[in-house]
Amino acid sequence: QLQLVESGGGLVQAGDSLMLSCVANTGFGRAFSTYTMGWFRRVPGKEREFVAAISGNGKNKYYPDSVKGRFTVSRDNVKNTLYLRIDSLKPEDTADYFCGAKNFWERHSDYANYLAWGHGTQVTVSS
Repeated sequence: QLQLVESGGGLVQAGDSLMLSCVANTGFGRAFSTYTMGWFRRVPGKEREFVAAISGNGKNKYYPDSVKGRFTVSRDNVKNTLYLRIDSLKPEDTADYFCGAKNFWERHSDYANYLAWGHGTQVTVSS
């Protein structure tokens, strides 16, 4: 069973950059490279927000307009690791960031399409 563990969050200042990681333990199942991966964030009291997706081979990436230009998703299929780099951090980026895995490329923002999730890593941006 696929297990995902995020790390890299912390307390940072506005304008800083941060790299989040999501390590996948695939066990004896499918290879990490067979999963489309996504990043979401959530703030208490608000809807979870999709922020990035990347195809299994890393060639295709998708971002919502709200983060395009500041967020960069990447992956290393040898290390079974997904990354999210956030540049020019803003206080409104403060959230719990978590990664998810799914079987197909489309409909990235639909939470129900993901079959595995990590527990998240907290990012707090001070002004």
